[in-house]
Amino acid sequence: MLKQLMKEKILVFPSFSLEVVTSLNLNLNEFLLLLYFWNYDNVSFDVVQISKIIKIGENEILKAFNALLGKKLITLDSFKDKNGKMMEVINLDNFYTLIDESLKKQEKEQEKVDIYTIFQTEFGRPISSMEYEIIRAWLEKGFSEELILGALKEAVYNGVSNLRYIDKILYEWQRKGYKNMNEVSNRNKQTKEEVKELFDYNWLDDNE
Repeated sequence: MLKQLMKEKILVFPSFSLEVVTSLNLNLNEFLLLLYFWNYDNVSFDVVQISKIIKIGENEILKAFNALLGKKLITLDSFKDKNGKMMEVINLDNFYTLIDESLKKQEKEQEKVDIYTIFQTEFGRPISSMEYEIIRAWLEKGFSEELILGALKEAVYNGVSNLRYIDKILYEWQRKGYKNMNEVSNRNKQTKEEVKELFDYNWLDDNE
């Protein structure tokens, strides 16, 4: 008996999906049904078969199924098989999208952590809690990490380890409409060329 049970397929969620799953406020039946659909991808909605595997009554499965549909975590897609018979299968694309968005959010949060480490490295000291909040405020106001780190690089190049100085750089770039460091570099290059042309110009031959 035990050997037979051990041969049954184990239903699992990968660890990267658990944060999304726990945030959905699913009841136990909804969770188990979603777990089943995850492990049996593109499966038809066979209440009897599902009941045998996740050990839930058929009425409870129908309630959980309708709840997952209502929460738009799953859809029921219809198609014709090669014999022309109509088939219905469970589609988890909406759930996959939630997981993908969660992973991107986690990656973005990790990038935010990294930017503080870069500041500490460039300053050669730990940043204070106030400095941490200032950097976080820049990110929340829409300054890209690229621009923030570009302003940091310019400040360090000028021998300044001061967030107030970096703040002035950022808001000056914002005033000029710069969105990335390429725009900053291109404008600086253009300015240098204009200055060079000004000094190279032969004013003595100017007849106007």
